[in-house]
This record gives sequence, C-alpha cells and structure tokens, in this order.
Amino acid sequence: MKTRRTKARGRLRLLKWVGGVLLVTLAVLAGVVLILAHRAEPLMRARIVQGLQSHFHARVELDSFHLTLRDGLWAEGKGLRIWPPVEVAGVAVPGSVAPNAPLIRLEEFQFHAPINYKPGEAIHISVVQLKGLEVDVPSRPHFEHHAEGEKSAIGAGLGTVAGKTSAGAGLLRFQVESLECNGAHLTVETSKPGKLPLEFAIAHLRLTGIANGAAMGFEAELTNPRPVGTIHTSGNFGPWMVADPGESPLMGNYKFEHADLSGFKGIAGILSSTGHYEGTLREIVVDGETDTPDFQLAHFGTALALHTNFHARVDGTNGDTWLEPVEATLGNSHFWAQGQIVHVAPAADGRGGMRAGGHDIALKVNVDRGRIEDFLRLASHSGTPLLTGALTMKAGLEIPPGPDHVDERLRLAGTFALGDVQFMSVKIQDRIAGLSARGQGRPKDAKNGGHADVRSTMNGSFKMADRVVTLSALEYTVPGAVIDLKGSYAVEGGKLNFAGTAKMDATVSAMVGGWKGLLLKPIDRYFQKDGAGTEVPIHIEGTRENPQFGIDFNRMKGSSAQRPDEPH
Repeated sequence: MKTRRTKARGRLRLLKWVGGVLLVTLAVLAGVVLILAHRAEPLMRARIVQGLQSHFHARVELDSFHLTLRDGLWAEGKGLRIWPPVEVAGVAVPGSVAPNAPLIRLEEFQFHAPINYKPGEAIHISVVQLKGLEVDVPSRPHFEHHAEGEKSAIGAGLGTVAGKTSAGAGLLRFQVESLECNGAHLTVETSKPGKLPLEFAIAHLRLTGIANGAAMGFEAELTNPRPVGTIHTSGNFGPWMVADPGESPLMGNYKFEHADLSGFKGIAGILSSTGHYEGTLREIVVDGETDTPDFQLAHFGTALALHTNFHARVDGTNGDTWLEPVEATLGNSHFWAQGQIVHVAPAADGRGGMRAGGHDIALKVNVDRGRIEDFLRLASHSGTPLLTGALTMKAGLEIPPGPDHVDERLRLAGTFALGDVQFMSVKIQDRIAGLSARGQGRPKDAKNGGHADVRSTMNGSFKMADRVVTLSALEYTVPGAVIDLKGSYAVEGGKLNFAGTAKMDATVSAMVGGWKGLLLKPIDRYFQKDGAGTEVPIHIEGTRENPQFGIDFNRMKGSSAQRPDEPH
C-alpha cells in the first residue's frame, strides 16, 4: 500500500514537472515569436516601401506598420503616401516640378498571410484591404512629352531598376492576389484655364491580377453626383504608366441604373445606361445607349420615352464630352445630335457680375423623321399638342450654364418643314378647311364645313429663347391658299402674335359666290396681286387654345388696284 502511494506521488511530481516544462517552452516560444515579429516589422516595412518606390519611381512615406501573429501573419499599415515622380530610373521627367500633393494617399491597409514561408518563394497574400484611398493624377504639364532620346533613356533605366529589384528581392517577396477598397476617391487634374478637375467617388473597388508591368482586372461601384445614380463597371486597367499616370490605359463595360434626372433643373425622369469604354485616364472613348421611359420638362410634366445610342469622346481631366454623334428617338420622332458638353467655371461676365459655372451645351440637331406632336407634348401641361404632322428640322441648340430651368436657358435657331399638318382644335381645323374651300372658289363647301380633314404644310426659319419662339419667315400652305407670316409664339401660356399676308387662288367674288359675288366683281382687281386671285393682310392673335384671326384693314388702306396691264 505504501509502495503504491509512493509511485502515485512520483507520477504526480513527473506530471507537474512536464507541465512546467511545457509552460516554460510555450512562454519561450511566444517570446521568440514576438521578438521575430517585432524584428520582422522593420524588414517587411522596408520591403513594402522599397517595392512601392521601385514601382512608382517616387518618394514613398509610411507613418506606421505593425505585425501580429494569430492564425497566421497579420499586417497593418497607416498613413501611406506616394508622391508623383520627378525622375524615372535616375532620369528626370522633363517638365516635372516638385509636387505639392501626393499622387496616392491611403489612410490604412491590412492583409493576412500564412506563416509557412519558404525561402526563395513569394509570400502569398490573397487580399489586401484598403481604407481611405485617394488618387490625385496631376495635369499633363507636370509630365511633358518626352523626346525620343529621353524616352529611350527612361525606358533603359526602368529595365535596370527592374533587374536590381528582382535580384535583391530574393529574401522577401510578395504575391498579391487582389486589392479591395471601400470609399475611394479619384481626381484627374486639368491644366485648361477655367476648367475644374474631374472627380470620381468610388464606393467599392476590387483589383485582381496584380503584377508589375501588367494590366489589372477591376470591378468598381461609383456614385455619380449628377444625375444621382450608381455606376457598376468592370474591365482592365494598366499597366500603370510611371512617367505619366494620366496615360495609363483602361477599358471596360458599365451599367448605370436609376439615375434621377431631376438633379438638373428643368428636366426629370429616371435614366438607365449601358456601354463600353476604352482609352486612358485622360482621354476615353465611350459607346453606349440610354433609356429614359419618362423623360419630361419639369415645368410642364408631360412624359415621353427617350432612347439614345451614342459615340462620345470624354476628356478624363474635366469631363468635357464630344458627342460624335447621338442617335435618338423621342416618342415616335427620330433625330441626330452632334456637338459638345463642356464644364465651365464661374467667371466675370464683363458687366460687373459673375457668369454661372456648370455645363455648357452646344449641339447641332438634325430631325430627319420627326413628329411635331412629340415635341409639342413635352411643352404642354395637358399633353395635348397644338397640331400634328411630319417634321424635319435642322437647328443649333445651346444651353448655357445657370441657375434657371433648362427650358428657360434653352436657345434654338434653325429651319423646319412640316407636312401633313392637322390642328387638334376642331375650331381651328374647321377654319382651315373653310379657308381652303374659299381659296379654291368653293364658297358652298366652306359654308358646309369644307373638308375637315384637309392637310396643310408649313416651313420657315425660327429662333427660340426665354420660352418664346420667334418666326422670321413662316409659309403656311393649304389647297387654294398660301399664308406668309412673321411673329412669335410664347411656349408658356401659348400667346400668339403674328402678322402677314394671305394669298388665295380665287378672287374675292369667287370666294363669296352667289349674287353677292356678282356685286363684288368690280373690286376683284383691288385684291389681285403677284399672281394671286386675292391677297389680303392678316393677323393672328389670342392664345393657342383660342386664336383670333382677322384682316388688317389698316394695312389695306395703302393698297391700290392692280391694272390689267401690270404683270402679276
């Protein structure tokens, strides 16, 4: 019994001794690991800075870097800044100046790597998490175009640096699979006077396929400020052009959804767009299409479907866009537009005030297969147009920047032709039918309402500004009559103010007919002029809903009879 107790006490002492040794061993190992991690921090920090300096050929600053060991190697860095290069591989970048802002700022980054590191092999990092990324690409003058000799020297230098980097990186190399960032900001500076830099707020960014001198795959979600909406895009970016980052190539596809056009004063609707783009950070070519099923002028509130296909060049430094061209369909109308949309900064107007900043739009518009009712509906509260008909038009369109609604800033000038015209007002259409019947010498038909479906044509030149359409020359034709008018039409309120002449094929006596016509035959010659059976001065006043037609007797007082021997 005593022997058993002695053996039990021996085993207990042995277990305590073994446990103590294990605890001491673990403590020593923990201390060793902490010492190694602490000593590895400056080594890895130096390697990260060296790698970035070699890649960007620029000054790199890193405020802090820490390593911890738990379930692998965890690394965290804060306050990373990479400055624009002033030399590449020992060769000065021509025209570069000491920058006053970093090219890249990064608030924080972190990554995880396995501990099973083998000498000579790269440390594999599946993902690097970034926070607070800001990229500020300097304007082109910071990087003047190099002469051929300078290009060759820089290219040779890059090769030398790359070789040195490979040779010296044997002890510690990294292989990064992807970068992920939430809340990034990209600014592309411009050197053009009066222009503002182009800025992108990137909600989420993922880069894959990261390797020196190669393009990277990317997926991004951008918040577009105007019109407000989310852009989803993916494609390839790079390789990064060290000598001039603005020349770094990119290409990809985008999808823009639920963009609210009400952010632009005067228009409304929800736009969606898809397309493809390629080029560089500074110059991008975009091919795409848009759909706005409820496009409208906000002041009037009548919606029409608008679809466009476009080819455009975009200046990546300020967002200036050249449309080359846009093919559009509004309702049942087809038209083309070509021109530019540029951003201008506020400036003195020369009269002691300030010119508003914003988008300045200048387009040439060609309506080749249009319907006038589509355009009139947009400018109508009720959605009922004044008239219907086939429209062709060529015009210059301008929308200067300013605080007013789009329809108040809109400027148009051009020529148009309308065919197969019918007025929507029964009252007006009946008067047109009666005019046509009398002009052809059929007064009985005119009394019976004529032919209500009579069609007419219009053509002329016009200008539009401040919601008023001014027609300097309008020719209106119906069977039996030609009316030449000048005047204005107010889009808001529909006020009419026109004056001109009406020329009828028939004489006054033929238009009246019957015994009254016989009595009027002696005065026919007073109204005959320039080949017309009857010519009288007229005016059109009132409103779109209630037009007032009349003969201008004051202008007739100065008229004299045309002699039979005078040429028509």
